[in-house]
Amino acid sequence: MLVYRSTKEGFQTDVNTGNIDLIIKQAVLEKLHRNTSEKEIDSWSNSLLFMSNILNDNEIPYNTGVAIECQIPQTSKRIDFILSGKDENNKDNVIIIELKQWKNAEITSKDGIVRTALGKGLHETSHPSYQAWSYAAMMEDFSETVQEDNISLSPCAYLHNYEEDDVIRNIFYKDYLDKAPVFLKRDTINLRSFIRRFVRIGDDGSIMYRIDKGKIRPSKQLSDSLVSLLKGNKEFIMVDEQKLVYETALWLTNKAQTEGKKVLIVEGGPGTGKSVVAINLLVEITKRGLITQYVTKNAAPRYVYQSKLTGTITKTRFAALFQGSGVFYDSIPDEFDALIVDEAHRLNAKSGMFKNKGENQVLEIINASKCSIFFIDEDQKVTMTDIGTKDEIIKNAKLQNAEIHELELSSQFRCNGSDAYLSYLDNLLQIRETANLDIANLNYEFKVVDSPDILREIIFEKNKEKNSARLVAGYCWDWKSKNNLKEFDIKFPEYNFEMQWNLDKDSMLWIMKPDSVNEIGCIHTCQGLEIDYIGVIIGEDLIVRNNTVLVDPSKRSKMDSSIKGYKKLMNTDPDKAKKLIKAIIKNTYRTLMTRATKGCYVYSVDKETNEWFKKQV
Repeated sequence: MLVYRSTKEGFQTDVNTGNIDLIIKQAVLEKLHRNTSEKEIDSWSNSLLFMSNILNDNEIPYNTGVAIECQIPQTSKRIDFILSGKDENNKDNVIIIELKQWKNAEITSKDGIVRTALGKGLHETSHPSYQAWSYAAMMEDFSETVQEDNISLSPCAYLHNYEEDDVIRNIFYKDYLDKAPVFLKRDTINLRSFIRRFVRIGDDGSIMYRIDKGKIRPSKQLSDSLVSLLKGNKEFIMVDEQKLVYETALWLTNKAQTEGKKVLIVEGGPGTGKSVVAINLLVEITKRGLITQYVTKNAAPRYVYQSKLTGTITKTRFAALFQGSGVFYDSIPDEFDALIVDEAHRLNAKSGMFKNKGENQVLEIINASKCSIFFIDEDQKVTMTDIGTKDEIIKNAKLQNAEIHELELSSQFRCNGSDAYLSYLDNLLQIRETANLDIANLNYEFKVVDSPDILREIIFEKNKEKNSARLVAGYCWDWKSKNNLKEFDIKFPEYNFEMQWNLDKDSMLWIMKPDSVNEIGCIHTCQGLEIDYIGVIIGEDLIVRNNTVLVDPSKRSKMDSSIKGYKKLMNTDPDKAKKLIKAIIKNTYRTLMTRATKGCYVYSVDKETNEWFKKQV
């Protein structure tokens, strides 16, 4: 959808008369049905004035097409500025320009990510070249007009306030700079030259009109590429009940296209293959020419499964198919044919960086999709803001008059093919009483060790097999290394043990990178994922006294947002607060202790607790 469409001549007139910001503000209200902040209006005024100056070149035709705020298919993202026309060979061309008012940025160690001032303080965000390139890739992959009319897309970024430095065009970002060059404050002539290379003949805005009115569907090239990536990939082979869930989801997706909204709820514990089914559905639904996305609240599963599917840890054009759960608050009804929601128990009410957007992610996802497929395990709710329950999904499905279906995945593929281990953990952590009190006959190694250095030695040795062993811990230690890379976060001086959290360097791909065994993971970077062996450090937030498993939220790091709001709830509803915090802390350790397929090793910081666990084993 285009917010503004004109020509170079019309655009420059609107800028020169001082009306461009008001025109766009009104268009956003009429077409996108939302109000605009003063900050956003100011950014239009400033950036568009610079673009008008760039276009002040006689060799750029007066009837070159200009489009502003073009919403990208499948997302709530919008392209800042687009130029259209024909090159010297009479080929249709579209130039995508990402506009930034940045004055400086910092390099990060993450692929395609920089740090810059956004709102209050510095925040990590996509490199402008990655943004521009990814927008072009999405348009190429999902616009039928671009595909069939063979329209060429050329992305770039223009940072009109940014002076040359060793950050924004650093060689670390070369892959994306090659795909979408960055033009800075002193690059006016170079940007004009870039535009002239692709636009020699004006089109009066007709190319973008055709794209805007065209159909949205995945390209055959995208579908074929996904199918070839999935074929023969052992990570995603389905068995038993997974096949039933897969076929049912496809059947409902097909029916939803003509018979109204469908909702499928799939319950399953750790290792039941929920994510395997989800990725297979993503590929098959796309192959059928329908619009779909794999959705999770937590970023780690998206990054890891995308990398397992594509075979690379760098960002690819398939990234558009992997989406966070907080982007559907302004989606139009039935914008997607199907949304595949993995780890649905982690869905929140509010969205956005400051939790100030939308009202309910469950409701928003169902509204945005003809068929919504929720994979859920309520025993993995680990924060105060998690609202994803079966009852919540059913309630919101009824509000949308959706037909509701339920299935369950019960066969265990983690913990060496048995759900007895899960039952044992439920007993051990006193989550619920079960019949499984002994795991001696399981082909699964579960041990409680006497010190953190022994735990580390075991994991380091196991990791030599195939880089599939990691250390994790409850979030009871501050993240000091975030601002000081020489600092250690988790320390036990008496055991000569000191290690850092993984939360920055390897980001959400920590569980896959070879050297990340030297760092300790947390619930936020391992939930929804699996490895062969896991070593779990239990902090003082979970202790045992008189044979009773207790929780102590005060022992959690103040930097952990998982229990934010607990004290406030204690003042208004102490019984609810205590019940909720007990479930969160116990679920956290249950989840950490079920990440591995072959073995789990545990060390508790509290001596009495560690001895009690040893006796139970």
